[in-house]
Amino acid sequence: MKIISSIEELNTIYGAGLSQASVDKVTKRLTPLYREMIEISPFAALATVGPEGLDCSPRGDLGGVVRVVDDETLHLPDWRGNNRVDSLSNIVRDPRLALMFLIPGSNTTMRINGRGLVSDDEALLSSFEMDGKHPRTVVVISIDEVYFQCARAVMRAELWNAAHFADPAGLPTPGQMLKGAVGDFDQETYDREWPGRAAKTMW
Repeated sequence: MKIISSIEELNTIYGAGLSQASVDKVTKRLTPLYREMIEISPFAALATVGPEGLDCSPRGDLGGVVRVVDDETLHLPDWRGNNRVDSLSNIVRDPRLALMFLIPGSNTTMRINGRGLVSDDEALLSSFEMDGKHPRTVVVISIDEVYFQCARAVMRAELWNAAHFADPAGLPTPGQMLKGAVGDFDQETYDREWPGRAAKTMW
């Protein structure tokens, strides 16, 4: 297998294909239209880096996955999850992060590169109250650059085309996957109890 090992080699292959729009779309802060896109997005993938390596985790919240504070700052609440805190552990040691926002029905994605701080400020947590509960922490994100992503990947995937949605009945269940990883695991009990447990611990 031929391996590319230098920037020069990459530029030979891709350099001539860079359009001016690919450069011009990058801004240091939110434009009004970038803000509109990000505020409507209910889902983002959060990428972080730490001493143990990289992490990418899903974040979702109906009505907007992040709160736009101003053109350079976002708040990302950390709602109930599996308590692994991989992303948060990375951020407290290395603030660099990236976000990719998906907007159901739109082929355009939004991307942010920036730096984060993890806060447990009581007033900040309370401002995100949902059903009488609040997140345990909030990631305060400073934007370094923001831009929209070319729609080709989402178009090729036909991501929002229901005709191509996977049939959940044909997919492995969480319990089955755990049993596949652990071996001696009670998958039936886990799968039976999971929907009720999730419903009670959403926030």
